[in-house]
Amino acid sequence: MPFAGDTDIFITPGYRFKTVDLLLTNFHLPRSTLFMLVAAFSGLERMKAAYEHAKGAGYRFFSYGDACLLERAES
Repeated sequence: MPFAGDTDIFITPGYRFKTVDLLLTNFHLPRSTLFMLVAAFSGLERMKAAYEHAKGAGYRFFSYGDACLLERAES
């Protein structure tokens, strides 16, 4: 039976990744759950700076937007 309902399980900044060193993804909108994931992976300040650069340079967001290769933040 598939699950139905809300969840509060998110990977947020502070989560410690153990098996992944790199993440290839596109630019997700700030204030989204996907932004929480990339901020947890690469660091919140690093991702805020990357998004400011992306907005200033006219990068595209959403599913067919520009991509980025992210490195895991040091714990």
